[in-house]
Formats: sequence, C-alpha cells, structure tokens
Amino acid sequence: MLRFRELIPTLPREAWVVLGGDAISAVGTGLTLPFLLVYLHSVRGIPLALAGLAVSMIAAGSIAGNLAGGSFSDRLGPRNAVVVGLAIAAAGTAMLTLVDAPWQAFAATATAGLGAGIVWPAQDALLATVVEPAQRSSVFSVRMASMNAGLGIGALAAAAVVDSSSAHSFVVLYLLDALSFVAVIPILFTVAARASAPHGEPVQSPGTYRQVVGDKTFLRVWGLSALLVALSYGQLSSAFPAYATRPGGIPASALGLAFAANTVTVVVAQLVVLRTMRGRRRTTGILAACTAWATAWSLTLVAGQLGDSANATTVFVLAMVVFGLAETFLSPSLTPIVNDLAPDALTGRYNGLSTLAWTSGFLTGPAIAGVSLGSDHGSALFVGLIVACAVAATGALRLQRHLPAQANTIAA
Repeated sequence: MLRFRELIPTLPREAWVVLGGDAISAVGTGLTLPFLLVYLHSVRGIPLALAGLAVSMIAAGSIAGNLAGGSFSDRLGPRNAVVVGLAIAAAGTAMLTLVDAPWQAFAATATAGLGAGIVWPAQDALLATVVEPAQRSSVFSVRMASMNAGLGIGALAAAAVVDSSSAHSFVVLYLLDALSFVAVIPILFTVAARASAPHGEPVQSPGTYRQVVGDKTFLRVWGLSALLVALSYGQLSSAFPAYATRPGGIPASALGLAFAANTVTVVVAQLVVLRTMRGRRRTTGILAACTAWATAWSLTLVAGQLGDSANATTVFVLAMVVFGLAETFLSPSLTPIVNDLAPDALTGRYNGLSTLAWTSGFLTGPAIAGVSLGSDHGSALFVGLIVACAVAATGALRLQRHLPAQANTIAA
C-alpha cells in the first residue's frame, strides 16, 4: 500500500516556495469567491443587472492581464511579473471594500481581474522555469491539489464568519483576501528573479506574440484548450448550479455539498492520478479528462430527472466527484504541453496566450449556458456538452500526431 510521502514528487525548493505562495493566495480567494455578486447587490445596494456586469469586468480585465502577464514575464522575468500582478490584484480587491456606487464596483473588479490575469501566465511560466522539463507535469499537478486545498479552506472559513446582513463581515473578508496577495510578495523574493536557461545557456532577448501565433502546433493546443474550458469549467460555475437548483431541483445546501465533494476529490486524488499517469502520454490524460467530463454531464442529466429527492442529491454529488477526477487528469497534461513547446525566450508569451484560451472558455461557456437555460433547454445543453467532449477527445487524438515526444510524455 502506498504511503502518502511516496506520492509527493521531488521538486526543487524554489518550486515549493512558489506553490506555498499560491496556496496562501488561494485561501484568500476562497474567502470571497462565492460572494461577489451577493456583496455588490445585497450589501452595497447596486442593482442586480449592474452588479452582474461589474462581476463580468473581472473576465474583461483578465483578458488584458493575460497578454500583459505574458509580455511582462518575458521582459521582467516571471517572478517579477507575478509580483506586479499580485500588487494590482491586492489593490483591486481592497477597492471593493470602499464601493458605494456602480462605477466604483466596475473599477475595482476590472483592477482585480487585471491583476489576476497578469499573475496566471506569469506564475505558470515561473513554475515551468524553476523545475526541470521532466518535472513540469508534477509541479502543475501539485499546484492543482494545493490550490484546491487553499480554496476549500478559505470557503469553509468564510462560511463560518460571513453574515449577509453585516457589511463589516464582507469588508473583513475582502481585506483578508487582499492581504493574502500582499503576503505572497516577500515570499517570492526568495526565488531567483529569472531561472537560467537549460544547460546554463544565456536567456535570449524576448520575442513577440507574432512568433507564438506562428507555431501551428501551439495553435492546435490553444483551440483545444478553449474548447475544454468552455465545456467544463465554464459550465461548472454557471450551467451546473443553475440546472441543479432550478425549480423542483435540489436545495442550495445540497449544491454546496456537491462543490465540496469536487474540491475534496481533487485534493485527495491528484497525486494518485499523477503517479498512475507517469510514463504515459499527456494526450492520454486529456482523453481521460474528456471521458470523465462526459460522464459527469451524463450523471447531471440523470440527476435532473430525479427532482428534489435524496437520490438526486447523491447523483449530483457523484457528478462533481467525477468532474474533479477529470481535473486531476488535465493538470499534468495541458499546461505542461504548452511549456514544453515554448522556447525559453517566449515562455511568458506562450503562457499568456494559453491562459487567454482559458479566459475565452470561461467567457463563452457561461454565455452558452445562459442562453440555453434561459430558453428552458437545460437537458439539450448537457447533451451538447457530452457531444463536445467527444469532439475534444478527437482533437486530442489529432494533436497527438503533431506533438514532439518530449512534449507529450509525463516523465516516469
């Protein structure tokens, strides 16, 4: 029987420093993640439509941040780019505590989104450069597990202290969230400003995004990434909760149980899946993720026919467990492919465009869900998602023929 210590991959000290900082900021994000719309509308009195638009500004800010983060990472070094993003994200989050008017909410959420958008590709580039190429699947798998653990801890802490009738409780949460970003900055300064290129070669001068979009293999990865996120994470925060809690569905408390099961699954299963996938193709991991997501949406369809019974709750929870398993197969597969394709001088920009694919999926997924559920075609939506999983699996098989062997292998 495997011991837990045997599941933990061997990584450099600097990798663990970056992962620790990411986990701290994830705790802060978990404190506030479920509450932004409620806070702006119910606590700050902003009309619901405007509050919803303010929340969407996070994604709008992230689009600009993804591109800026990639460029900053190549020019300033990934560590310094992460620091810039954390400072901006902390400022935007702190600004939320001062919101009295809609324009202030827009400014705060756009600033927070910009900062988070810069951090994401820069941190991916940083993790990719502080480890050896053979360790990239491991480091991104550990990041998925530690991030979910941080989000879960933050959400549990928030549930214990938040009071929808008290503006003060929300202010405390957002200040703690901002502090979690700031707290990571001095930790990151213990990491080298820019990792050396392999074999001690000097880091080349940064290139341009035009060079990145000229990489046809990367463009295949980009399109597949956008599709995968739209059919999975883009529905997790929109279609799934709306469909599960529609009239005649399960209560909100049961929905919380389903999401908790998802987080626990990722934390518990990630390192086991990583060990299982060692020596296998990364595209095999993507295929496994597509299969698991198709299964999760099939279970969601079944649960939707069971009404508000205890059986419906059980099946919805099971769907989120399977969804979590899909996440654990994707984390050692997709982002490491991007970083193995990237030349040293363009690592930041490759990650910038890669995270832009994820942002695009996060935008299009909820939009498709809103139109489908708004026209009472929830079941048809989930049938379409199952078909989309099959399309994505086909895309992974085709991608396999274009990837270099090193970029498509999870090191043993």
